[in-house]
Amino acid sequence: MLNLYNQKHRPQFHFSPEEKWMNDPNGMVFFNGEYHLFYQHHPFGTTWGPMHWGHAVSKDLIHWEHLPIALHPDEHGAIFSGSAVVDWNDTTGFFDGEAGLVAIYTSADHYPDSDRPRQRQSLAYSKDDGRTWMKYEGNPVLSEEKITDYRDPKVFWHNQSNKWVMILATGQSVTLYTSANLKEWEFASEFGRTAGSHDGVWECPDLFELPVDGEANDNRWVMLVSIGDNPDFPEGSRTQYFVGQFDGRNFKNENSDDTILWLDFGRDNYAGVSWSDLPKEDGRRIYLGWMSNWRYANQVPTEEWRSAMTLPRELSLARTESGVRLVQKMVSEINSIREHTEVIQDLTVKSDSPVTIDMLSPLMEVNVRLEKKDSTAFGIIFKNAVQEWTVIQYDAESEKIMLDRRQAGISFFSESFPAMQETMLKMEEGKIHLQIFIDTSSIEAVANGGKAVCTSLVFPNQPYDKIVLFSNNGETHVSSLKLTSLNSIWG
Repeated sequence: MLNLYNQKHRPQFHFSPEEKWMNDPNGMVFFNGEYHLFYQHHPFGTTWGPMHWGHAVSKDLIHWEHLPIALHPDEHGAIFSGSAVVDWNDTTGFFDGEAGLVAIYTSADHYPDSDRPRQRQSLAYSKDDGRTWMKYEGNPVLSEEKITDYRDPKVFWHNQSNKWVMILATGQSVTLYTSANLKEWEFASEFGRTAGSHDGVWECPDLFELPVDGEANDNRWVMLVSIGDNPDFPEGSRTQYFVGQFDGRNFKNENSDDTILWLDFGRDNYAGVSWSDLPKEDGRRIYLGWMSNWRYANQVPTEEWRSAMTLPRELSLARTESGVRLVQKMVSEINSIREHTEVIQDLTVKSDSPVTIDMLSPLMEVNVRLEKKDSTAFGIIFKNAVQEWTVIQYDAESEKIMLDRRQAGISFFSESFPAMQETMLKMEEGKIHLQIFIDTSSIEAVANGGKAVCTSLVFPNQPYDKIVLFSNNGETHVSSLKLTSLNSIWG
């Protein structure tokens, strides 16, 4: 294991497969003290191919144990994305009155004597904490010949209606179904044909309820929808979300149809969904995304494996000037890999005198509070000895935060990879707070407590070893710079 995880660009505190190809996270569920992570996996190559469900488990969301492949292709086709739930009340009858795990996934093949893709929904179940799986003999349980892109079921139990709900990606919309037993499904409604972004095919939806500003009597439902790659747009694949109400059958968007809300302003957070069945006493909604982009996922410069997942994030809702919006923060369990910390306070950065500081480690968490004085822009640079760097900058005049990876390192594999990634963000009392996680081939930046988040792959030829604080056209005050070295999760 340790030798595998010493490979160049191998993430050290993000989940990645032992070898070969990985994409979407699937079947994320908590059961009997374990977080299960299944994922789209091609075990015979480092590019996308016949899909299986890879499998890993964790006690803390950070350290992972690899398990054997959970689901293999069968007579119904490859195993595309889906979800898993705990059938607490044995509604399926699979578990002899006990509780057990049920996976709901897309079986993908082709219509007989045709090149047309066929996508149908199937079940598998486990009686031994997810270690072995049995396919349901009645598969597939849901099909629709009129719709070609018909995939990625996310299923949850809806207490108010006492039914299972499935949200399914159906071309340029999502379709909602209900069931009493996970085997027989009834159409409930469709959402999205005129709402949000339609720059690519809709994929990997999720639907869940969250309180606004932590107030138990003021809730909204959040719908996540990933948007597939479209060569007409520079961003590639990305994820949008909607905020509204859900009554067990219908989702009502509380924003106008032309309101588009992006989950992440970086290029490399796709197909993410949330864990099912977290204990009530935990109370969190925890999200994980695939840290890549369909524009170049098959070409990134790694050899024995391809792809990693984002850090797990806790999602919440906050009321803003623009309306109710998602906020993301890294899960508190990240504390388990924090090692040594140094704090620098009360720095003044002048436009003609950037401040350079040695990084404690190639694996870092950086927390910095930047206060605008009379500067027009300010930020932080991570660089190495071979003239490669990544810049995170706040432009006070345009009120934009940006992550620039155009000089970050290796980028020959895609013209789309060198990119300036940006979004609107207002300062808070003249300040910007950044929490930044630097792994061997990624940077995740959380701004102003998670109001803006950027996930970006980078492939420097050598690890970054210097931090530079800069200020343009005036002074910027750094009230606090906290540097923390992080340990590898692989030993």
